[in-house]
Amino acid sequence: MPALSPTMTQGNVGQWQKSVGDKIEPGDVLVEIETDKAQMDFEFQEEGYLAKILAPTGTKDLSIDSPVAIIVEDEADVAAFADYTLDAAKSEAKPAEPAAQPAPPAQAESAPATPAAETKQEPSGDRVFASPLAKTMAKEKGIDLKQVKGSGPRGRIVKADIESYVASGATAKAAPAAAAAPEAPAAKAPAAAKAPAAAPTATSAGFTDIPLTNMRKVIAERLTVAKSTVPHYYLTQNITMDNVMKLRKSLNEAANGVYKLSLNDFIIKAAASALRDVPEVNSSWQGEFIRQHHHADIAVAAATPAGLITPIVKTCDAKGLKSISSEVRDLVARARANKLKPEEFQGGSFTISNLGMFGISSFSAIINPPHAAILSVGTTETRLVLDESSEKGFKAVENMSVQLSADHRVADGAVGAQFLKAFKGYLENPLTLLL
Repeated sequence: MPALSPTMTQGNVGQWQKSVGDKIEPGDVLVEIETDKAQMDFEFQEEGYLAKILAPTGTKDLSIDSPVAIIVEDEADVAAFADYTLDAAKSEAKPAEPAAQPAPPAQAESAPATPAAETKQEPSGDRVFASPLAKTMAKEKGIDLKQVKGSGPRGRIVKADIESYVASGATAKAAPAAAAAPEAPAAKAPAAAKAPAAAPTATSAGFTDIPLTNMRKVIAERLTVAKSTVPHYYLTQNITMDNVMKLRKSLNEAANGVYKLSLNDFIIKAAASALRDVPEVNSSWQGEFIRQHHHADIAVAAATPAGLITPIVKTCDAKGLKSISSEVRDLVARARANKLKPEEFQGGSFTISNLGMFGISSFSAIINPPHAAILSVGTTETRLVLDESSEKGFKAVENMSVQLSADHRVADGAVGAQFLKAFKGYLENPLTLLL
């Protein structure tokens, strides 16, 4: 199991893109792996042939470095692994069990010749073909592999051959244990009969247990740590959106379908400009120091069927609205299709979470460590405000509510307030975003 992200400790196996016997070239996609962040393609970087799939599609929670497949250099070796299993691969990685006490020399000399002596295999040169597990078992039991006849492909010695060889020389010792063995199933029969009654059916239970995906586990872990260890504070600001909505309409009409700007694109650009003005918020907590970032790499929270992920639009402070819009659409589409690369959702310096499209007026988001802040964006609503220049004494405006959740270890309240002031200024006078 490859480590496809720095925080990955285990993974799930998705669809295999190669079949047993297929030739693999460097860069070929071997299998889809579900990491703690997304489902990603694992590209193999060597030549070879896929001899055996040890972890089939759907295998869950495999630890890093667990065997998932066997790759061989020679196509002729593929058949040798037809009966190889994941259990055998795991057992080879475990420490060898203590070897049984060898028989006294005198007894060995007086014992008649065993059948194995008659089935001695003619070696091909000095090489003996045996599986890694068979070699380990032979070494711990002091068996000369040249005395064992292999039953595997091309005379390859496998685990069963070693066990047969040992059994042929220990029949007398094994007899008492074999005689007592039939009683064991009878003793366990009552417990086995009760087992089916102990498991409730889904209908009678009245609920459904949904297995956790790796992404959901990481979301639960990271947000629990963030909420319990990061000292949050919250600042709210109301912003009049009339001017930015007019500018958006004008730019989209002039685009002739080449691009289509959303309000979220203006919000991202305004946040990037405000981060440039107030760099203290464009920082991250690093334990022993605070890292202040030189560019606004903004993570945009996106909902996917598997859970929340935050693809990053890098250097937003140096990009125009058109570039930001195009990049956001591409990143979100690939995030929902589980096609993001690790560098596209790891890192960043600031996060924006927008629930305005769901009609949410305001909410308090949880900071995404190590970022110092996250901006929660609500929906745009029509409100009445006082207007002395109007005959009625009031007017209707489009209002949007935002809330900044900030890490008090990095940015004090006054710094957070300066950021929101700058952010509001850019959106209420959006022509400044074009400068």
